[in-house]
Amino acid sequence: MISKWSKRDAALLGVVVIGLAGVVGLARRIDSQKPPGDFNTDKEQLYVNGATVKRISLGFNGLAADWYWMRSLQYIGHKFLNANEDLQLDDLSKLKLTLLAPLLDTATTLDPAFMEPYQYAAVVLPAVNVDEAIRITRKGIAANPSAWQLYQQLGYIYWQQKDFQKASDAYGEGAAITGAPPWMQVMKGKMANEGGSRELAREIYSRMYQEAEAGEVKEMARKRLLQLESFDQRDVLRKVLTTYQSKAGRCPSSWKELEPVFSALRVPLDPAGAPLDPAGTGYVLLTDKCDVDLNPKSEVPYK
Repeated sequence: MISKWSKRDAALLGVVVIGLAGVVGLARRIDSQKPPGDFNTDKEQLYVNGATVKRISLGFNGLAADWYWMRSLQYIGHKFLNANEDLQLDDLSKLKLTLLAPLLDTATTLDPAFMEPYQYAAVVLPAVNVDEAIRITRKGIAANPSAWQLYQQLGYIYWQQKDFQKASDAYGEGAAITGAPPWMQVMKGKMANEGGSRELAREIYSRMYQEAEAGEVKEMARKRLLQLESFDQRDVLRKVLTTYQSKAGRCPSSWKELEPVFSALRVPLDPAGAPLDPAGTGYVLLTDKCDVDLNPKSEVPYK
């Protein structure tokens, strides 16, 4: 005789099998409705929208949303690998990601509580289609009114667009939600008063790094923090170069000439005497301009 436990296990297994079969069938049906080709066509479009997929997903909306989310990541990855450029996740406009907005929109239509696609909409999509980034994020807010993180993401989008008042308003609305951290209210004030400052940018990316769940978003925030630290370092190095030039009447021919200054300032140097950037790569001395620049081999973003 089959026990109650084994009957339940069998029932659960049956649900899983039916779900997987449904997703496979759904994927085949979706793919059958688009013409042959790949993501490189200039006339990319999503041939089945979110509302239609929701009707044919046989109730397995969460699994279908996962499928669209994975397709979004594959789509970005495919474009990224073919670009052969050092691009950052928040600046992929060169890749012409025409399908990204509909893919993310479909995933969030199928599962309105699915947070990862909203995060990508806030971080990746503004450089591609800022109006869609705002629309999808606001759709997420309407579906998840208690998710203060979505207001943080909306504020980030407006901050990127230098609309500091709307960014401040977004942080303020999020701060009013029960359970929102106190720094959301602080960010509201800072956004209104220090919107374009480097220090505020550092706080935005620090919070993003702490809150991000997706590895790519966390890595992007980490690199932006390295970039901001590098901006500060290069400001100091330019002052050193200007002081040296005013006293010596010329630009130093190599970093070695500035070793006494770097020693006094406790600046870490590479074996050639070049000051190290936040990623541990030596800066390049531009003797013709008496300026400093990043080494192309550095992981610190150039733009």
